[in-house]
Parts: sequence; C-alpha cells; structure tokens
Amino acid sequence: MAPDTDTATYRTTAANAAPLIVHVIHQLDVGGLENGLLNLINHLPPQRYRHAIVCLKNATAFRQRLIIPGVDIISLDKREGKDWRHYLHLYRVLKQLQPAIVHTRNLGCLEVQLLACMAGVRLRVHGEHGRDMSDLHGTRRKYRLLRKCMLPLVQHIIAVSADLRQWLVDAIGAAPTQVSHIGNGVDSMQFHPRLGPPAVVGPPGFLCDDAFVIGSVGRMVAVKDHASLVQAFLLLLAQPRARARLRLILVGDGPCRQACLSLLQQAGVAHLAWLPGTRDDVAQLLRAMDLFVLPSLAEGSSNTILEAMATGLPIVATQVGGNAELVQSGWSGTLVPPGSPEMLADAMLDYYRMPELAYCHGARGRRQVLAEHSLPAMAGAYLAVYDRLTGACQPSPLSTSA
Repeated sequence: MAPDTDTATYRTTAANAAPLIVHVIHQLDVGGLENGLLNLINHLPPQRYRHAIVCLKNATAFRQRLIIPGVDIISLDKREGKDWRHYLHLYRVLKQLQPAIVHTRNLGCLEVQLLACMAGVRLRVHGEHGRDMSDLHGTRRKYRLLRKCMLPLVQHIIAVSADLRQWLVDAIGAAPTQVSHIGNGVDSMQFHPRLGPPAVVGPPGFLCDDAFVIGSVGRMVAVKDHASLVQAFLLLLAQPRARARLRLILVGDGPCRQACLSLLQQAGVAHLAWLPGTRDDVAQLLRAMDLFVLPSLAEGSSNTILEAMATGLPIVATQVGGNAELVQSGWSGTLVPPGSPEMLADAMLDYYRMPELAYCHGARGRRQVLAEHSLPAMAGAYLAVYDRLTGACQPSPLSTSA
C-alpha cells in the first residue's frame, strides 16, 4: 500500500486503463464507515476499478488494513471549521486525478459533490452511513436543505440501512430509483465463535474462571452513549455474586472514554472494567466476551454488531437506525429504547441469568450473518452500482477473487 501521497506523484500511467474511483471521507481512522470502505476496496476485483482515498483531514495507522496494492491515500489536512484553502486543494486534486467516479460519504463530505462537478467528474455517488449528535433524527433544516440542494448533482446514493434509504426518499426527496440500500458485510472467517476457552485478556487478575464478560467496541463519542452502558453495568452489580463474576470491556478511544472511567472509579469498581483504547485484536477480544452491547443514540448499520454476531454473541442494542434490521429482538438479541440504562440493564440481566438463551441467540445471529452479510455480497452490490453508472457489462468475478 502506498503511503500518504502528494497528487503530483499519483499513479496515472496509461498502462492501467481500469476506471478510477476516488473515495472522499473525512478521516481514515478507526470507525465503522472507514472499516466498511477498506473492506469494500479489499474485496472488489482489482482489475475492474482502481481506487484512491482522499481524506479531508488525514489518515492514521488504520490504513494498514488496506491489503490491495496501488491504492493511493491523499491527506488534505483540513483545519477545523471552515477551511477555504482545502476547497481549492481538493479541486486541484480532482482535476489531476480525473476519476471516472467520485464517491463521497456522509454529510461532512457532501459538498465535495459540487467541487467534483466543477472539476469535470461526470459520475458522482454519495453514501449515507448514519447521523451524529448534531442531527440525530435528520430533522435539522440547514442539513436537509444542503442535501436537497446536492440531490441534482448526485447520480446515485447508497444507504447502509433501509431506515436511511426511506428517510432519504421521504424527507430529502430523493427518487426511489436514485437510492440503493446496501448493507455492510463482515469477514466471518476472521470473526468466528471461540473454539475453546475464552481468551485471557485484560490486566492480570481481571478475569476469573466463571466470568461473564459484557463488551462493546466502537469510537467513544457522545452518539454511541457508552455512559448508559456503564450505568447499566453498575445497576447489574447489585445482583448476588455479580461483583465476583461480571466484567465490562469497552474497546475504543474518544472524548467520552475518560467520563466512563470516572463513573467506574467513583463507584469503586474500576477494577471490574477494562477500557484498553483502540485495539487491532478486536476479533480476539470479541471471543473473550459473552454479551455484546451497543447503546447508540443513532446508528446507520453497525459493523461492530455484525462482527459480534459473526462471533456468535447475543446482542443487546438500542432500537435506533439500522439496528432493528440486524438484530431480531427475541430471536438473535434484544432491542431497547435509547438513553435508558435501566432497560439496558434488564436486557443484559436476562443473558447473565440464562446462558442457554445467550447461546441460542448468538448461534442464530451467526447463521444470519453467514446468509445475509458476506463481504463478497456487499462488494458485488457496490460493483453493480459502479458498473451501471460506467456502462460496464462484464461478469463479476467476485466469487473467485473475494
């Protein structure tokens, strides 16, 4: 994989005539959107399309998950707030790269569609992967207006959940034929159920022989509401023998991590929780868990839920966004209202008390992932969109290349 690249050195040799797709994102860092992008590039047939990733800010070590060679990553180092210089920089990047398709993702990159049009990029795709704290329910007028203004510039929109797709049609005014729902995929070979005893993780003495480990993975930002999970964990500790058995693992970093640590310390139970920050061994850490919890206030289509389901874990999640499309409450997990630590604790308690229920729901989730959320299927759906726009009519070799 190429390091961060100045556009003057970008590979534009005529030897590779495959059309170029430029993917524009805010930052290439740990996150579901970014993980989905790298999974997509890694599983598309490399002879069909070339790829470049343009980061409005920069790329972190997360880029090492990209295994396909020849993908350039261009960092624009955008300053916080309105940085007018970066518009000119991005325009020049697009003029030089001359991509066949520009694919932007989420609201923060949507205005790039206008620059792409001005730079002469004929085919433009936008992806909606979820909303953040500034517009949890997609109701803010200025953001709706921006999306409506950009609609005529976008040939096709991809929504990661049916919930987002319906909102784009009903609230934003996109034509139903302009929007596709393509769910995320998961690597079910990397994320698989434990094959023996749970992995020994955490600091010395953290786990005990009969520990029941509750866990979550994701950026620790306000929209993920990890504080509600910590509060629910504290409520569970009132159960008999709970302090001897219950353990909490929160994998990820972000501005809310310290607040969660403080809650645990104030309750005097920090030794029962492990918050290791960002990790590269998420698959192994999931296999150390007995229950996966996602307490988000808003969600598109969660990669971490899919990874946990592939690992064979039962899921407790909030009934927001695409969560209800992934978790069948009462079948593969339990859905609860957002922002309710008490209801979160009640749902977690069921799995703690009934291990047979946890096993049954986890096994069903694993089967669902294998049937509906494979990476080749996801890549094939994106490939169909790109081919339809470019007019390509070659058969997809995904079955042999993914």
